[in-house]
Parts: sequence; C-alpha cells; structure tokens
Amino acid sequence: MSKRISHSFLDPLIGPKLKALYPQLAISPRFPPEGIVGVGHLFAILGGLGFAFSTQYWWGGLLAMLGIVGNHTCDCIDGTHARATGQCRNGGELLDHFTDPLSFTYWLVGIGLSVGRTDLTLVAVICLLLLAILVNIKAKLIGEFTLNRFGPTEFKTLLCCFGLVLAILFSVNVFEVHDFAEWGLVILVAFGICQVPYQLVRAVREVNLRGGQPDDTEWITK
Repeated sequence: MSKRISHSFLDPLIGPKLKALYPQLAISPRFPPEGIVGVGHLFAILGGLGFAFSTQYWWGGLLAMLGIVGNHTCDCIDGTHARATGQCRNGGELLDHFTDPLSFTYWLVGIGLSVGRTDLTLVAVICLLLLAILVNIKAKLIGEFTLNRFGPTEFKTLLCCFGLVLAILFSVNVFEVHDFAEWGLVILVAFGICQVPYQLVRAVREVNLRGGQPDDTEWITK
C-alpha cells in the first residue's frame, strides 16, 4: 500500500482539531469505517445541492458550506475509527479514494447549475478528474500518495468561503450573486486548466526519478 504524505498548508491546522472530535462522537466500535465514508459522501451531495440553489435562495451557500464541512469531518475521522477499532481494510481505502473526487465533482456541478454554464462545468469536471487520475497513477508508480501544498483541504476551504460569501451577498443584496458565482467558476476553470499540464510535467519527472523498475512485460491474455 502506498505511503500517504501531505504537504498541505492547512492539514496540520485543521486535521488534528477534527480528529480530536472522534472520542466525543461516541461511534459504536461495530460501525464500519466504510459507513463513515458513506455519511461523508451524503454530506458531499448535500453540499452540491446547496451550491445548485446558492444563486436562488440565501440558504444555498450555507447548505453548501455545511455539506463540505461535514464531508471533510468524515474524511478525517474514518481512518481514525478504522485504526481505533481494528477495521483497517483495503476495500475501505479504495472506497475512500473513490469517493473523494466524486465529492468535488458534485460541488463543481452544483456551482455550474447555479449559473447555467454547462460548458464551464464540463471543463472544470474534466480538469478535476484528470488531476485525480494523475495523483493515483503517480502513487502506484512511486509507492507514495502525495498531497500538494494546495490540496483537497485547501480546495474545500476555498469552496466553504465561496459558499459563505454567496450567502452573504444574497442577504445584503449589494452585488449580483449570479455574476459573482459565474466569475468564481471561471476562475476555478482557469486554475484547473493551468494546473493539469503543470502537474503532469511534474509527475512525469517525479516518476522517472523516483519510480521503480519500469514495467517491460507483455500483457497476459487468458
């Protein structure tokens, strides 16, 4: 299994505080950690719905924020619960990494729906999935699952602030919420378009430098 290393700016600040909540949650030792992953996924869907309504109702941005915070909390304590109860499983690890990019997809789609920009939404989702695929393939080749300085925690924090600002703007009615949300999506898309080639070049160099012996075997057909 790949080592997990985070270079995130915010993980050392946010992660320990959320993990410290675990004893207070009184989760049954019989409850599977995969269930916590599932709850976190439901929070992610809730966040996507919040973003989808964020330009129509004042509570949309707050619902998005709640969904993201709930998702990240579950993401921080599922592994803690697995280790504390002796339920560490490869399947749980797979499920966790499978649902992570889906969560971000829900949020990006929600923002896109709120402004009616299918074109920007598709580009944003494609960039997200390309980066997620790149991270996982690199982890396989170098045996290390690495999070960058601006990683999932930073992205979630950014989206939380975005949802909060949308709720505030809707309430005070001093700026067109729709325009702000659309420009926010444009900036996210521009950032994603720049990140894909940059991270790809970095990943290729890293796997060439740190990867093991290249696989030169033929496919086995049965």
